[in-house]
Amino acid sequence: MRLGVHGADAADSHAVHQLGVILAGNPEAGAKHLQKLLNRKYKTALNQFAKAKDSVALSTLWDDASKRGDIPGAYWAVLTHPAATEEFVKRVFGEVHMLSHLVGAANRADIRRLRKLEEDNAALAATIERQQKQLRDGFTSRDEVIRRLQAMVAQKTQAEAAEDRASEQAKGATDALADEKRLRDEVARRERAETQLGTLAAKHDEMARRLQGAEQELEALRSELRSTESQIATLLPTVGEAPTGAVDLSGLTILYVGGRTHQIPRLKGFVERVNGKFLHHDGGIEHSSTLLPGLLSRADAAVFPIDCVSHDAAARIKRACSQMRKVCLPVRTSSITSLLSLIETIRSARA
Repeated sequence: MRLGVHGADAADSHAVHQLGVILAGNPEAGAKHLQKLLNRKYKTALNQFAKAKDSVALSTLWDDASKRGDIPGAYWAVLTHPAATEEFVKRVFGEVHMLSHLVGAANRADIRRLRKLEEDNAALAATIERQQKQLRDGFTSRDEVIRRLQAMVAQKTQAEAAEDRASEQAKGATDALADEKRLRDEVARRERAETQLGTLAAKHDEMARRLQGAEQELEALRSELRSTESQIATLLPTVGEAPTGAVDLSGLTILYVGGRTHQIPRLKGFVERVNGKFLHHDGGIEHSSTLLPGLLSRADAAVFPIDCVSHDAAARIKRACSQMRKVCLPVRTSSITSLLSLIETIRSARA
């Protein structure tokens, strides 16, 4: 209210944005308050950038903040720094502008995917509802047939008891026998269905046992792989540089997305020992997803282990690689051996 702005409480986001722009253009009102607010909010960044005495040091601080994804505070610090040249300010503005495009594209893709999933979910729900209705109708029809047959048998039994109508008694007996046969057939069909159900249950149990055995075997293989990984990790530091002509990335930069935290230093050490550069993004656990495009722009190829990365992160890196025309290679596991087997593929793809 002290700034003389009315109607802000009921305004939508765009209207509030317009009011903010108008106030920011008034040096005596909004601009002064806005500058104080930004100075308080980004005090840490301003203090850090204040150590820069020239444009070179300022550029170094900006590049470091960009790699970490700490854009807002660093951006305000650059714009207010006395050593910032007009050319450098234009460069920084351009980088922030392009980053906003990349983030917006990623958000739009996520929205489209969410809408598609909602449509698929609605279709599946409708299908399930139809199937359940068919099952209910089938059970109702079966019960009605059984009740009708039982009623018919009862009627025929009463007809047989009528001593004064021999012909009707005989006919009733015949009809009752026929109905009884149909009932026996129905019971036999039900017994066959129950037998088939028992057979399927036995097969299910057998498959469950096989699955348990397979899982135990898989766990044994994983244990063996972890042991092999441990031995490789122990041997690599003593081996030193890779033999000439054996394993050599020739200076290529690999972006590794996902993986297990304790293995990342080993993977990095291995890539650097075979003459490569290693960048890492954890797939969105602690690292912001908005950092992926920037990291990918510095890499020659992107690699992600399919056993230790989220579906969302895998989709993002595939989409970003397609947009930037970068090599995108999934590996079977997050192990050193899997990465080692992919080295030749990476070299061939960049040849």
